[in-house]
Amino acid sequence: MEPEVTARLLTLLERMRDNQEAALAMQKEQFELFRRQMERTERLQDRAEELQARGMGIMTTARRSIAFVLPIVILLIAYLTWLIFR
Repeated sequence: MEPEVTARLLTLLERMRDNQEAALAMQKEQFELFRRQMERTERLQDRAEELQARGMGIMTTARRSIAFVLPIVILLIAYLTWLIFR
């Protein structure tokens, strides 16, 4: 081969290598960004699950309270009605 062609091929190969290194660096950056976003998503999901669990606990407490308080309120209304119409 001619020295000029060889030099052009070497230059072309060097450019290809440099472009591949740049592409690899960009892929690493994108992967790191993706990893950080996934970690953030996991933290948000954990927090949402925790909030749901607390909400469920509050609802359970409210149901138990209503089951206890409602009969007492009905009895008091019945007693008040009896006192008024007696």
